[in-house]
Amino acid sequence: MARVAGELIAGLVDEPWGQVSPSVYETGRLVTLAPWLAGHDRRVEFLLATQRPDGGWGAPDGYALVPTLSATEALLTTLRRGERGTLDGLGHGGGAQRSALAAAADRGVRMLLRTLPALDVSTIPDLPATEIITASLVEAVNGHLDDLRRMPPAALGHPVGRLPLPRGIDDIRLGMIHAALDAGVALPEKVLHALEVAGRRARGVRTIRPAATGTVGASPAATAAWLDERDARDPRHPARLFLEAVVKRHGGPVPCGIPITVFERGWVLSGLLRAGIDPPVPAGLAESLRSALGPVGTPAAEGLPADADTTSVAIYALGLLGLRYPPDALWEYETETHFCTWPGEDGFSISVNAHILEAFGHFAASPSPAVDAGTAARYAATIQKLTALLCAEQQADGSWLDRWHASPYYATWCCTLALQHYGGPGATDAVRRARRWVLSTQRPDGSWGRWEGSAEETAYALQILLLTPPDPGETGESAPRGYRFLLPSADDLAKGHVSGPALWHDKDLYLPSAIVRGAVLAALHLAQSGATRTGVC
Repeated sequence: MARVAGELIAGLVDEPWGQVSPSVYETGRLVTLAPWLAGHDRRVEFLLATQRPDGGWGAPDGYALVPTLSATEALLTTLRRGERGTLDGLGHGGGAQRSALAAAADRGVRMLLRTLPALDVSTIPDLPATEIITASLVEAVNGHLDDLRRMPPAALGHPVGRLPLPRGIDDIRLGMIHAALDAGVALPEKVLHALEVAGRRARGVRTIRPAATGTVGASPAATAAWLDERDARDPRHPARLFLEAVVKRHGGPVPCGIPITVFERGWVLSGLLRAGIDPPVPAGLAESLRSALGPVGTPAAEGLPADADTTSVAIYALGLLGLRYPPDALWEYETETHFCTWPGEDGFSISVNAHILEAFGHFAASPSPAVDAGTAARYAATIQKLTALLCAEQQADGSWLDRWHASPYYATWCCTLALQHYGGPGATDAVRRARRWVLSTQRPDGSWGRWEGSAEETAYALQILLLTPPDPGETGESAPRGYRFLLPSADDLAKGHVSGPALWHDKDLYLPSAIVRGAVLAALHLAQSGATRTGVC
């Protein structure tokens, strides 16, 4: 465990942009926006290889909408370009290549025609920019279909009708973005992460400047949308260098969000330290968290706006490292009822508020003479407010749900541990109910998971059981069964890998592998160390 933890920490330094799984959505956008970029053929192959038998892409429960729209539009774009050589690696000739593309695109269109009429905005997962992405891609796919119908012989089977927008989604916000770009008005920083929705309007916009890493909006698709033809031909242009570096990392496909430097480091370090793992942490790694914090906190990485989630976890991680940092910047995100992820946020995140409770709670638990009585009282009031909020937002079954993760086990892990450590006596019942929910939802093989048992979700469930007190009368069998399910994951950890579905919310679901490896390692360590009264050891 110590060796694996050390290697995990070293990876944070060796790969400072972060370790993130490829995205169907983002890869599809690069197929359309940057066919000149190295790895184009492999990106098309990736889309073909990840299509589901029903013609869609992505996970169940509404998560297929955005990746299916993106992949279908990308394949239609490729067809219309009349490309050759796209599938040479699969041994097809030119006619077979076009046939494979057409068949996949046809399945995607038919899947969308079947499913879009039944979708409602209230049933679509709350991922960033979903509404404007959907409006943009429905318009683009319909444009392709209109043109293909006028091209005899039909290049795409016999498509019928046009794609409708899901109920409750319109193109008003997309139109506002288009109007702002046409007028030369600067877009809000958070919109840049999905700049690709603007298509060619985004090319070379002067009000947008890449970050030092070369990225626009910490997104390959947004960067490709902004990079105009002249700069794309410049091999030294920072944005082109950024795209080439990201493509090289994944062999063609690309993730939604990269870099994720501060986000990844904060989550990995805080997760390991809270579980009692104390690996050597290079001074530069801790300093990178401290120096990232400013008057309004820190973003997840360059190219994104500062947010309360990354800020609170960075402050909490520094505190666990013995480097106390006042959480006062988080008050910039306070509203009358809760703390927002960033000012003007649409929606609400319970896990963000749990992380903020940890940041305030840990700092306030170690009184400092530098904190005056008024500030200390405000800390106490903030902790009380957050505790009441988390308890009030608990579901009837004892779990929590969140907008940044597909699994209730993540949100429940965040809230339960924050309340256990910093919620005081008033949180006891909420912690007990959460624990009961975890015990009641374990699968027969010992795992936990929303769609299937996974190492990540089992790690969250195990940490809840191992870091909260058991109820009287518990048999103590659940944690050992979960540990036995999780134990084979130790082999993957030793090799620097982690298996499981992508569950984290961005424009598409993604898997931040270093963060998930840290969560699994923390659960294994807790079980093996005997730091619990559940009898695992």
